[in-house]
Amino acid sequence: MIKKNNLKIKINYLKKIKIFKKYNEAYFNKSKPIVDDSSYDDLKKEILELEKKYPFLINKESPSTKVGFKPSKNFKKVKHLVPMLSLNNAFDREDLVNFEKKIINFLSLKKNYLLEYSAEPKIDGISASLIYKNGNFVKGLSRGDGVEGEDITLNLNTIADIPRVLKGKNIPSEIDIRGEVFIQNSDFKKLSEKFANPRNAASGSLRQKNPEKTKKIPLKFIAYTFGFSKDLNISDQLQFLELLKNWGFKVNKFNRIIKGIDNLIKNHVELEAKRKEIDFDIDGVVYKVNDFILQKRLGFVGNAPRWAIAHKFSANKSISEILKIEIQVGRTGALTPVAKIKPVNIGGVLVSNATLHNEDEIERKDIRVGDIVTVERAGDVIPRVIAVDLKKRNKNSKKFNFPKKCPSCGSTTFKEYNKITKKIDAVRRCINDGYGCEKIAIEKIKHFVSKEAFNIDGLGKKIIESFWELKLIRYPQDIFNLDFEKISGLDGWGKLSVANLKYSVDDKKNISLSKFIYSLGIRHIGQENAKLLSKTLKNANKFFDLGKNNNFEEIFNIDGIGETQINSIKDFFSNKKNLIVLNELKKILKIKDEKEISKNDILGEKTFMFTGKLVGISRAEAKSLVENNSGKIISNVSKKLDFLVTGEKPTARKINEAKNLDIKIISQSEFLKMLNIKGS
Repeated sequence: MIKKNNLKIKINYLKKIKIFKKYNEAYFNKSKPIVDDSSYDDLKKEILELEKKYPFLINKESPSTKVGFKPSKNFKKVKHLVPMLSLNNAFDREDLVNFEKKIINFLSLKKNYLLEYSAEPKIDGISASLIYKNGNFVKGLSRGDGVEGEDITLNLNTIADIPRVLKGKNIPSEIDIRGEVFIQNSDFKKLSEKFANPRNAASGSLRQKNPEKTKKIPLKFIAYTFGFSKDLNISDQLQFLELLKNWGFKVNKFNRIIKGIDNLIKNHVELEAKRKEIDFDIDGVVYKVNDFILQKRLGFVGNAPRWAIAHKFSANKSISEILKIEIQVGRTGALTPVAKIKPVNIGGVLVSNATLHNEDEIERKDIRVGDIVTVERAGDVIPRVIAVDLKKRNKNSKKFNFPKKCPSCGSTTFKEYNKITKKIDAVRRCINDGYGCEKIAIEKIKHFVSKEAFNIDGLGKKIIESFWELKLIRYPQDIFNLDFEKISGLDGWGKLSVANLKYSVDDKKNISLSKFIYSLGIRHIGQENAKLLSKTLKNANKFFDLGKNNNFEEIFNIDGIGETQINSIKDFFSNKKNLIVLNELKKILKIKDEKEISKNDILGEKTFMFTGKLVGISRAEAKSLVENNSGKIISNVSKKLDFLVTGEKPTARKINEAKNLDIKIISQSEFLKMLNIKGS
């Protein structure tokens, strides 16, 4: 029984190791992280805790034995004189207390002994090792896997912050200086179209084969430690940082010498609040025991020093400044305030916009232009402003006045009264709900061509906006009457791209009734309600006839369609421009009748959910396959779910939830086999 349990534990452990290896390869070798820092740290913590509990698990790919990822084949491999190790992480006060307690116990010091730490901001960049002999820079290496690095000397030579010759006194005969290569946020603005964030930009630029290309990128370098040295006679980290400055290196101006856990936390909080003022990304503070003698006594455990730890910032929050508040008009006429903020890195993503939700939210939090605010980004959720630092508010700041007129068409805006909740809606809307408001019209057309609706390849949001500016599109029917000859003369459009667009448009003239209803963007009518309507009405003519003589009786008793939805449909059919659009589309499109559902169909009303990237098939097409074969799509993992279909990089949370509920988990190929379709 024990052996069987050990096997299960080992299988679970090895799965985590495999995922961790993928994360490392993406982060260190490809410069394209596939998860945020907090997810990476969580997995690392899970692996280390398993190893602590079950010592038989230790693996050569473990974070306890390995750092980074094997060096790229593009560069010569060179062994580090002293391995470039990683740091253990602290996330809260308890972690710091345990860190210090272990040091006190290891050194047999008194419990009340006040250790002195060098607290240094942790720069989110690329680690590099610089070897100097007799004061001359002779070789530069990347971290690599910690044992071997890549020889990137020529690329490092292009960075102005790296001295070719050390100046001043007390220069060792040989020393390996270590630090971080990074790009300032102000410089990154010019590169943001090519890279996801400053760290990716730094990594990609530093590992160019051609140093002339690296030279064009404004890379910076800050030094903070050494790996190997000869004839270096100093007693602590503070002295070493002073020496670095004297030799010609730049060091971090926010470095501090601190005693006591309370003071470390205070500095951490203050520095996190200052992140917006710093022109490069930092993701925490590194604490090093200042005394070199104590460092030597403490030594290392696994691949991390006992005398240092990284106190990480919260991965999903940051501090920024509101530069401007813009009002966006959505497809249903909703006026949404958006804060344009000073760009800030949150969880590996450069954020420059944050939602303010609605007028009530702005008033409740008293949000103003110029305010210093906390911005939160959790997972894939749109970044939002969660708090204002009133202490830093400018005395001359003015209260933000939400517009009472639509910023697009100038129509009156209003707030609806909800009969169910008996409250006035928090969202203010443009009264011109239709194609009479430019912004609403553009958003309606974007919705019309979206993946879940007509799914027209080549007609993305930017293209729709461009065609609107050129007056090629004003209504949905214009899409099927595009002037392709005029388009072929536009910049960026060749014969092939125009031909592909024409094919996509013509191909989508055939559409199911449910998708057609959804494509119209009727307020309160989402995909599920569109399906309910199409199943009841059965064919397009019955849908078109709804507006004739207020013929809405047939949809009154549909389970799932309530008073709110019915009133919204009535409003849609009462708008003359909507009726013109419907009449024109009726002439152009072939709308398929709703298929009668049979429990004997392939999927037999089974429920499905997808997670991860599907190969060779879009998520929208996969959902359509389910529905066309009498299956159902649901949006949450629950007992109602029959199959969770996994693609590439599935969400771990969904997998775990499915396992806990004994839901069958199948691959994309298994899903396609159910439909007698060969996988791509």
